[in-house]
Amino acid sequence: MPWIDLLHWQPLWLGHAVAVFVLAGLVKGVVGLGLPTVAMALLALRMAPAEAAALLVVPSLVTNIWQLRPWRTVGPLARRLAGMLLGVCAGTWMGAWLLGAPAGAWARVALGVALVAYALWSLAGAQWRVAVRREGWLGPAMGGLTGWVTAATGVFVVPAVPYLQALALPRDAMVQAMGLCFTVSTLALAGGLALNAQFQAPVLGWSALLLGPALAGMGLGGWLRQRLSPLWFRRCLMVGLLALGGYMALG
Repeated sequence: MPWIDLLHWQPLWLGHAVAVFVLAGLVKGVVGLGLPTVAMALLALRMAPAEAAALLVVPSLVTNIWQLRPWRTVGPLARRLAGMLLGVCAGTWMGAWLLGAPAGAWARVALGVALVAYALWSLAGAQWRVAVRREGWLGPAMGGLTGWVTAATGVFVVPAVPYLQALALPRDAMVQAMGLCFTVSTLALAGGLALNAQFQAPVLGWSALLLGPALAGMGLGGWLRQRLSPLWFRRCLMVGLLALGGYMALG
């Protein structure tokens, strides 16, 4: 892939990627999510969305697996969310097959729309509740739609996060559910990229290299979380994503 050679020969590109993953890791360390969203939004300013998505696979996967703890409660939660998780995989792979890897102007616009939708939902503080009896059919539907958005944009927070919030899970279970959903989404995205020949061994190496900056950012975010208001930090983040998404959708 040409952009890998570009990263190799132009340190500024690598410096940009490192800075992006430090910032994305910091956001995740403070608010518990946002690494792939922030990374995709900023990397897509300098490269195609498919290339940006390939770079985030290892940092996203490792940090989300870390978020799955405590392990003893993963099984029951995974059984409850199984329909949604299967829907994520099916939607991502079907989207990758029909749409191809996210590239070109349409992918940039789609990513911008997804960021705007996510930021508006978060800023609005919308309340949505899903009755347990509806999870059987709504979970797979929300998972499938999330998969389509993932295939088109590389971002897997919409509508997954609003749906998980609507389940009214306890705080720790909510954090774990997001980690579980994002882990499955990352693996599904990697499979979709591989289907379109966008995730190969050299890409895996670059992605693994960027795990270090992401973990450093998470460590800094954890330190800042003790000193900042997560609510206001999240609001500032959403305003930034709203502006960036609008720029990408309209630019």
